[in-house]
Amino acid sequence: MMASEPVARAVAEEVGRWGSMKQTGVSLRYMMEFGSVPTDRNLLLSAQFLHKELPIRIARRALDLESLPFGLSAKPAILKVRDWYLDSFRDIRYFPEVRNRDDELAFTQMIKMIKVRHNNVVPTMALGVQQLKNEQFSSRKLPPGFDEIHEFLDRFYMSRIGIRMLIGQHVALHDPEPEPGVIGLINTKLSPIQVAQIASEDARSICMREYGSAPDINIYGDRNFTFPYVASHLHLMLFELVKNSLRAVQERYMDSDKDVPPVRIIVADGTEDVTIKVSDEGGGIRRSGLPRIFTYLYSTAKNLPDIEGPSEGVTMAGYGFGLPVSRLYAQYFGGDLQIISMEGYGTDAYLHLSRLGDSEEPLP
Repeated sequence: MMASEPVARAVAEEVGRWGSMKQTGVSLRYMMEFGSVPTDRNLLLSAQFLHKELPIRIARRALDLESLPFGLSAKPAILKVRDWYLDSFRDIRYFPEVRNRDDELAFTQMIKMIKVRHNNVVPTMALGVQQLKNEQFSSRKLPPGFDEIHEFLDRFYMSRIGIRMLIGQHVALHDPEPEPGVIGLINTKLSPIQVAQIASEDARSICMREYGSAPDINIYGDRNFTFPYVASHLHLMLFELVKNSLRAVQERYMDSDKDVPPVRIIVADGTEDVTIKVSDEGGGIRRSGLPRIFTYLYSTAKNLPDIEGPSEGVTMAGYGFGLPVSRLYAQYFGGDLQIISMEGYGTDAYLHLSRLGDSEEPLP
């Protein structure tokens, strides 16, 4: 639906005004303390905070999307994403003040819908960047100034993780029967081995679907060990790393009569970090290619998936956004992701996760 000119102008002015306001960071410790008693009053306070905070964050992203270099802002896929942000901004701004429990429940339904609307932001943005790459940069070398797009995407996705964490946390606090130790999205007793098992099964089933077979995955570590973390974030990162390893091993051994080596996952519980290593013998990555694996344009896939198809369809090879986005998820809570490669042998991915709990640092 096309808004009439004056309405569009009014919304643009509002977006400009809200986008220049300062956002308020929320620390994880606050989220955990506040969420551990999800009384009606706390949920009301949370909704009132989001009613003011989300328009600032969403407006900033909409403004960012308008001024990208190399004409990226004009690409149809990017315009589509910008429309999603403008629609969400409008939905929240035109929602009346949240005063009581009924308002709060209606507000929660609305932001839940907003989160769904933005589900496909990453692949859609990837498509826009891909369109740009195909038109302008046929060579393997990226032009000077492309760093600017990379920095923009890092900022954009980091902020998206923050917005989805705020919405997801508020929505999850409405769960009438949360599992023991679960506060919204945060599981205070998360078993990394269990998440690794689920992520491995998911990645193996996609590998089976694509290649007809899949390497084994061996998981090592203390099965009783738990730590506080967001299960969906850990699953997303491990799924991506395991999928990459399975693909590398599968492609290396496809026409070989040698035994296919397993992918290994090792979970280590340190005093500062929990570290998970995903280790494969898939042939590794050239040293000259290593700096590129965290840029948003590096994909080893031959044919890119079609964005217009059904959403959520995951394939073994993506748009080259998997690793940089996974690293942002790790960095969001103060962790990191490192890739060490031995060309001719295999790759080790080290996922460093900060123990969530006492951090007073405001999250992005």
